[in-house]
Amino acid sequence: MRSYVPNTEKERMEMLADIGMSSMDELFKDIPADLKLDRPLDLPEPMSEMELRDLIRGFVYMNEEGGPLFRGAGAYRHYIPSVIPQLVMRSEFYTAYTPYQAEMSQGMLQSLFEYQTVICRLTGLDAANASVYDGATAAAEAMLMLRDNKRKKKILYSAALNPDVITVMHTYGHCAGLELVEIPVTDKGVSDIEAIRSNMEGAAGYIGANPNYYGNLEPMDEIAEAVHAANGLLVAYVNPITLGVIKRPADYGADIAIGDGQPLGIPLSFGGPYVGFMAATKKLMRNLPGRIAGETRDAEGNRVFVLTLQAREQHIRREMASSNICSNQMLCAIMASMYCCVMGPNGMREVAEQNIAKAHLLADKLTRIEGVKLRWPETPFFNEFVIDVDNAAEISKALENYSITGGLVLKDGGMLWCATETNSVDEFDFVCDIIQDTIDSMGGDE
Repeated sequence: MRSYVPNTEKERMEMLADIGMSSMDELFKDIPADLKLDRPLDLPEPMSEMELRDLIRGFVYMNEEGGPLFRGAGAYRHYIPSVIPQLVMRSEFYTAYTPYQAEMSQGMLQSLFEYQTVICRLTGLDAANASVYDGATAAAEAMLMLRDNKRKKKILYSAALNPDVITVMHTYGHCAGLELVEIPVTDKGVSDIEAIRSNMEGAAGYIGANPNYYGNLEPMDEIAEAVHAANGLLVAYVNPITLGVIKRPADYGADIAIGDGQPLGIPLSFGGPYVGFMAATKKLMRNLPGRIAGETRDAEGNRVFVLTLQAREQHIRREMASSNICSNQMLCAIMASMYCCVMGPNGMREVAEQNIAKAHLLADKLTRIEGVKLRWPETPFFNEFVIDVDNAAEISKALENYSITGGLVLKDGGMLWCATETNSVDEFDFVCDIIQDTIDSMGGDE
C-alpha cells in the first residue's frame, strides 16, 4: 500500500486534457474492442485504506505455512539467520537489476564479484559467472558449454538428475539439435559407470549430480576418470550445502560445477525465485554464459569493479553469444553470498553435518517400522533417502491431515524423504507414530 496514490475524477480529466484527450476510452482507443471488458468489474464497493488493509490481512491469515517438512527433491528448508532478510531489505539491493551502465553501478558490481568469489571457494574452481535463473537453467547452459568447447553434439547425463532438470535439458537440447544420452541408475542407486564408459565415444561430456536426486553420494572420482579418459568434460550438479563436508567439484576433477543456490539462505517461496550458480576451470571461462564481474584499478589507483566478460547477445553479435539470459537474479545471489559469509566455513560444516546426522536418524527410525525398508541400505546418502513401503500415497495423505509434508511419493511407489537442521527428533517420533498407525489401520481393514 506504500505506493498507493489516489486521484479524483477531476484530476484524471485534467491529466487527459494535458495530453489532448477527453476520456479514458479515447486514451485506450488502440486496444481492439473485443479485448475490452464490456461490463463493470465484479468487485465490492470501494473501501477505506484501513478497511482494505484489514481485508488483505485476513487473506494472509488464511494461508497455512504448514507444519514439519520432510520433503526436498530440489528445494530445501534451511534455517536462515535473521540478519539476512534484514540486510537484504535495503533498497540498494532489492531495486538492483542488470547493469546496463555497468561502471556506474559499483555497489552492484561488487556484490556480484563477492558472489562469484563465494561460488569459486565453495566449488574450488577458477571462475564463476554472475548467476543464472536456477539449477535447471544452469544445467542446460552447461550442456551448451560442452557443445561449444568440444564441438560435439552428443551429451551424456545421469538418470539420477532431478527430473525437472532433465526436462529443461531436453527442451534446450531439442532446440539446439543435441543428442542426449541417458545413463541408467544401478541397483546401488547411483549412475552406471560402465554405461558412461561405453557411451563416451563421440560425446562432449557427462552431466551428473552429487548427491543425486535420491540423496545418494555418487563415486565422482571414478566418474571423472571415466569421462576424462575419453577426452570429455565433467559437469557436476551439486547441492552447495554439501560442500561443507564432502569433496568439492574441483577436488575430484570436475570441469564445470553447477547447481541451485536456494539452500544458501533463500526461502522456499512456493517455488521461487531461486538462483542458479555456475563455475568452471580457467580454460572454460570464456564459455560461461551471462557475465563475469571483475576487479581492477582506476586511473587514481582505487579498487573498482567492471564487467570483465559479457557473453549474452545484447553485448556481442548474436551468433557469437553463449546465452540470451538478461536477468542476473541479483537479489537471490546477494542472499546466497550473505548466507555463506554469515555462516563461515565452520557454520557451513555444522549445517552439513546436522543434515547428514538427522537424515540418517530419521531413516533409522522409519525402518524400525515393520513394512518400511531403505531402498539402498549400503549406499551413503546426504540428507535425502528413498524408502519402500506399501500404500505410500495413503501414508502421505495421513501426514497431511496433521499439516505434515511427508516424503515425496515417487512414480514407482517409493517415498523420497528429506531431513535438514530445521527438523527435530520429536518430529521424527511423531511422524513415525502416524505412519505406524496408518499401516496398522490398513492392515486392520484387510
